[in-house]
Amino acid sequence: MSGHSKWHNIRLKKGKVDAERGKTFTKLAREIIMAAKEGGANPDSNLRLRLAVQKARESSMPQENIKRAIQRGSGELEGASYEEVRYEGYGPGGVAVMVEAVTDNRNRTVAEIRNTFSKNAGHLGESGCVAWMFDQKGMASVSKDAASEDDVMMAVLEAGAEDVRAEEETFDVITPPEALPAVREALQTAGIPFLSAEVTMVPRSTVHLEGKEAQQMIRLMDALEDHDDVQNVYANFDIEESVLAALS
Repeated sequence: MSGHSKWHNIRLKKGKVDAERGKTFTKLAREIIMAAKEGGANPDSNLRLRLAVQKARESSMPQENIKRAIQRGSGELEGASYEEVRYEGYGPGGVAVMVEAVTDNRNRTVAEIRNTFSKNAGHLGESGCVAWMFDQKGMASVSKDAASEDDVMMAVLEAGAEDVRAEEETFDVITPPEALPAVREALQTAGIPFLSAEVTMVPRSTVHLEGKEAQQMIRLMDALEDHDDVQNVYANFDIEESVLAALS
């Protein structure tokens, strides 16, 4: 499994992800806007919107904010004109990095993302240079303290899960993106809490990092995810979980 997934879960447990609530809500609102713009305002027929709304509710985003974001995405309300952009590049040690952003100023964002890579021992690449290294999957992460591997497997396999992978501190349930809502519901029905459940990009292979390169990689991830326009960052680094926890 990618180091990104381990690192993401560690940040969740430490409460480090978007500690400022306003910043969290801004990113959640942009995802809802783009989901509604892409597939319509009905969550029942728009999987991306349904997942975005679920994530917003789990983050205690007010219902009025969610409704307004859907209306902006569907064109019922006016607002800034956003577009989705993807940037690909390389981090320390040749790690593949993919950045998903939503921006109202493409030129500003690409300049800032390029600068962030350069400042943190990486460099921005051409479109398509690393995308082939990732597959889009649904992923739900369950703490090993919450349930046994057998319990997790029993709960999710009939719901459409492809695999359950044992990591150092979690069981990661891998699904096709469209099966993620059913897997979430199956875990909830079984009384198994999950750390996160989202559509993500899973790398086909990983690059092991340690020492200085591991430190540089975490700084790059932090800097990218802290950027106001960045929605998601995916990378194929592999760093020991204990080292990640110390560096995060």
